[in-house]
Amino acid sequence: MTLSGPVIILIILATLVLDFTMTGVADLLNLRNMKPDIPTEFQGIYEKEKYVTSQQYLKACTRFGFITSFFNLTVVLVFWFGKGFVFLDTLVRSWALGPVTTGLCYIGILLLLKGIISLPFSVYSTFVIEERFGFNKTTPALFVIDLIKSTLVAVALGSLLLGGILLFLEHSGPRAWLLCWGVSALFTLAVQYIVPTWIMPIFNRFTPLEAGELRDAITRYADSIDFSLENIFVMDGSKRSSKSNAFFTGFGKNRRIVLFDTLIAEHTPRELVAVLAHEMGHFKRRHITRRLVMGIAQMGIIFFLISVCISHQGLFDAFFMEKKSVYAGLVFFGMLFSPVDLVLSMALQAMSRRDEYEADRFAADTTPDKEDMVNALKKLSVHNLSNLFPHPFHVFLNYSHPPVLERIRAIRQPGKI
Repeated sequence: MTLSGPVIILIILATLVLDFTMTGVADLLNLRNMKPDIPTEFQGIYEKEKYVTSQQYLKACTRFGFITSFFNLTVVLVFWFGKGFVFLDTLVRSWALGPVTTGLCYIGILLLLKGIISLPFSVYSTFVIEERFGFNKTTPALFVIDLIKSTLVAVALGSLLLGGILLFLEHSGPRAWLLCWGVSALFTLAVQYIVPTWIMPIFNRFTPLEAGELRDAITRYADSIDFSLENIFVMDGSKRSSKSNAFFTGFGKNRRIVLFDTLIAEHTPRELVAVLAHEMGHFKRRHITRRLVMGIAQMGIIFFLISVCISHQGLFDAFFMEKKSVYAGLVFFGMLFSPVDLVLSMALQAMSRRDEYEADRFAADTTPDKEDMVNALKKLSVHNLSNLFPHPFHVFLNYSHPPVLERIRAIRQPGKI
């Protein structure tokens, strides 16, 4: 079945509007689901004033999110139906740079425009909303430096991968998608080693956790579950935000556990061990490997579909383009793929929530007292002003982690969730 330009326009428009509408409805339901009283689990932990502040934070973020989404949708539609894609294509073709370089310029300019448009929203979020609620620690100078660094890293890595993809699609015939898949898979694996070793230190300082009670407790726990762990780092997250977190990154010798300095400041050693037990649980339950394999498999399917659709006339008609090109086809395919991407994102979010339950269970089963994990979750929620009563539909669309009260219930009563 061949899709005509008008049909493709309707598919993409319907998806954009559906996504915007579902998000808006979910946000509205989320606000209406707020409860005036602190739940029993958080009595004595959440001060009334701070609990009210958390709801004000939710309202502020929700309003800002709606404005941002509406603006972005409007810009996309105006650029599309104002023939912005055609104008940009005519411009870059006039430079006579060759198909691959022209494609890099075309896609690069689109991404640059997107970044410029989103910049004021990022500034407002950081220096107004996050500042108002006591989270922001980023200075204007640091914000600019981060922006420059992230742009340079994105250009360096992105142009390398995208240039290879464009080259294969231009010159490798019907099997180009296999080459694109293979190179992208290798790139993805390489990034697992490059990011923790070279990229992340560009933005943050990673200091080995000093010897003492906490390091000893973590080492003992890692030994108890036969988890080889040499790299335990403290990240200076406090230079940008007062929010707390911990994460696991890398593979093999590059594998490392990272604790935010803000996390260490707020938790006891036993609670920190429980948090890290959760992160190690993702590795022991093979969540990280499974997600990586699924991501690479999904990548292969996408490249195959790209090879089928990239020269389809209706795709270019939908964007008012008279001249076909591989680079424009990639952009337009990304928009046509949006209905599938929307469904996939919901499925992946659900899978992620299931993995979080499993990691919580692993931590509860392998540490001396499951209440350490419960207490850690409570403190994290209070410190980060988390919403304790998210609406189920909002969770379904947006949450990679289950709501904290459900996580606590599952830890104490296995099999109930």
